[in-house]
Amino acid sequence: MNMFFGYDAVIALIGGYLIGSIPFGLLLVRAAGGGDIRKVGSGNIGTTNVLRAGGKKLAAATLVLDALKGFVPILLANLYWGGGVAEQFAAAGAFLGHCFPVWLRFHGGKGVATLIGIGFGLHWTIGLSVVVVWLLAARLSRISSLGGMSAAAAAPLAALAFGHREYLLVLTLLFAIVLIRHRANIRRLLAGEEPRIGVKG
Repeated sequence: MNMFFGYDAVIALIGGYLIGSIPFGLLLVRAAGGGDIRKVGSGNIGTTNVLRAGGKKLAAATLVLDALKGFVPILLANLYWGGGVAEQFAAAGAFLGHCFPVWLRFHGGKGVATLIGIGFGLHWTIGLSVVVVWLLAARLSRISSLGGMSAAAAAPLAALAFGHREYLLVLTLLFAIVLIRHRANIRRLLAGEEPRIGVKG
């Protein structure tokens, strides 16, 4: 693996963070007249809460834009540095920017949509695996958070299964962050209190 350190790593990480920290969910809902999404539902700025606050169209737009936040930094790293470890620093920066944006006092999304973009940016087999597992788990369980955590788990497993071991470490770390971001959901799942998709109350 072509390792590199120094300013290149810092630039890739910071550049990814700045792109990842753009709070598209917050901006879209506010532009549509929905106010501050952080005061609605779970208070999260991601796709699921945008669906509650702004409807399906805004949620779909947030999903795509948040995924692009993961994809674009990797694309730029590949164009500028020719891939290698640069794309992994860019991926990590984008993910951290989405989850912990400095503009929102480090209170961002839970990272699943951005992880989809990261998966496709690293290799299409990883991205496709994340999407398929996400859809299947969410459909079978009818629990959004379980679908998201299952999708995050699929990323390092897909890297291992499809021969992309160089991405295993970074994707495992991102999966761990997803679990930490979902800790309240995990507590509700264990208690049998996590709400199901389409079920109110």
